[in-house]
Amino acid sequence: MKNWVGKSLKHKLSLLIIVTTLVPLLFLGLFSYTTAEGLAEEKAKSAGMNTLRQVEVYLSTMVKDVENMSLFLIGHNGVQNYLKSPESDLIQQTTIINFLTNLAFSKDYIANIIVEPLGSKPPISHKSITGSDFMDIAAAVPDYYELHPKWWSDVHRQWTFEGARKVITLARPIRSTDKYKLIGKVQINLDQAVIARQIRQAALEKGGFVMLLDEKDRIIAGPDNLETNLPLSVYYPDIGPFNGESGFLDYGSGADKKTVLYKTMSSANWKLVGIIPTEAYRSQNHYFLVLTAVAVSVAMLFVIIFVVFLIQKITKPLSALTSFLKNASPDEPLPAIPVKSIDEVGQLIVSYNRLSSRIVKLTDEVKHNESLKKEADMQALQLQINPHFLYNTLSSIQWLALMNRDDKIAGMVGSLSDFLRFSLNNGQEYCHVGQEMMHVQNYVSIQSIRYPEKFRFHVQMDAEAQDQLMLKLLLQPLVENAMLHGILKREGPGEIAVTIACSGQGMHFSVADNGIGIPDERLEWLRQQLTDAPEKNPQPAGKGGYGLRNVHSRLVLHYGREAGLQIESAEGQGTKISFRIPFTGVAAGSIPAKADESA
Repeated sequence: MKNWVGKSLKHKLSLLIIVTTLVPLLFLGLFSYTTAEGLAEEKAKSAGMNTLRQVEVYLSTMVKDVENMSLFLIGHNGVQNYLKSPESDLIQQTTIINFLTNLAFSKDYIANIIVEPLGSKPPISHKSITGSDFMDIAAAVPDYYELHPKWWSDVHRQWTFEGARKVITLARPIRSTDKYKLIGKVQINLDQAVIARQIRQAALEKGGFVMLLDEKDRIIAGPDNLETNLPLSVYYPDIGPFNGESGFLDYGSGADKKTVLYKTMSSANWKLVGIIPTEAYRSQNHYFLVLTAVAVSVAMLFVIIFVVFLIQKITKPLSALTSFLKNASPDEPLPAIPVKSIDEVGQLIVSYNRLSSRIVKLTDEVKHNESLKKEADMQALQLQINPHFLYNTLSSIQWLALMNRDDKIAGMVGSLSDFLRFSLNNGQEYCHVGQEMMHVQNYVSIQSIRYPEKFRFHVQMDAEAQDQLMLKLLLQPLVENAMLHGILKREGPGEIAVTIACSGQGMHFSVADNGIGIPDERLEWLRQQLTDAPEKNPQPAGKGGYGLRNVHSRLVLHYGREAGLQIESAEGQGTKISFRIPFTGVAAGSIPAKADESA
């Protein structure tokens, strides 16, 4: 395979174009299938939620109707009079039974309506009750109706002359309208079979179903194989809580994975739950997967045929050019090749025909460039000689001063010579900490002769820092800044202290003075200059702070942002400038010579 690709440009181009075309096609097919799968799932969820909303409308209407009916019964004069009277009245009972029958007429979801007086009087219902499993909440929580106006029971059985049926009871206390005294209770029983039939008629995706749960997540109605009053967790362990008014959650994994939809009914605090097997809508994706695979395969076949034809068309002239050059003699001028087209290949042949005439010109240019290079080398050598001439001249001046017994001039010239030798030492960037301090001492020696009795200079340096490596020319600009802007502007002599301390993280340098300090506005401006990048905030030379910005920029470029300068100052109290650098290891060739070695 490697030889097949390597020996032919046509093979390389064919393979490259086919791969770069097929890979996006494959990703497009995968993306289309994934998107369709997600859309199918979202469609199933959306349709399921619409079904739950439709069922909720029916149940909410039913619940609202029953609650309004119970309120109507509570305030009815006949009911109030019967419950207030101490004795039973057959005429009143018959009137109330007829009234209850009329209320329940044409409402198939009402199984029975019961008005239960306090005391020994018998309850009234429009259907005679022969037995009931109903347990009122007041039996377990006596003061329940003091805090709540109504109560919905769980599913229980009730027997009448029509037979047994499952019902759900809405219970309300009845109080007298004049004294607001408890005089009885009303119970409206809903036929659970009617609710269950409506729940089962709700259409979800293939294999899905709807359930109605009470506030304790117990089953009120659902498929025939689910027992009422049992918690949902009995059939679906670890299903998790239903958070919020509505939503989705996944249950199970693999082939048994299901999508659970839920919606809470505010009217009765019931929940509608839909269970959709994931396979129900995944089966829809199989068709799209097959369709996508066929479309991608056809596209891939078309791409391969088209690419092979196109590459053959493009590389045929190039193959002819290769054959022509292969037969040409290297010792003779390149022969001209006839141009048969004006496209890129034709232009390439035209350029090839011009190549022979360009060879002589290019040869002359190379010779000319070589001469310019030699001239530049000579200039570089001259520049290298000039510093040696400067050092030798300063050395001669120093000896003349010593011969004339002028020690100050000799010392000043010697310090200047060492100062320049270190600054111009072949452009090397790193030095030992001891060399950097010797450079600072040379600068201080020169300034002490210029400004006698004007300042005192102190150095405190850990012994282990002496031979550590650092970027050169960092401390001298800070000492110069302290002297020019701090000490020389104050009255009387001042002090400059350089501290170098080592720790596990690296070396900490500080230059402190007791000069005039920096005003707050000027200090804030300097800190802003150090924060901003130089190219983003250029400042004219006369603005000030150039030396500090230069040192700060070099520290950041070589050691990172955390190594930048830190300025502490108070007006009239002095200034302290510090920075921290890590221990550095650099190539030996980049370490400058000791200060006492010859440049």
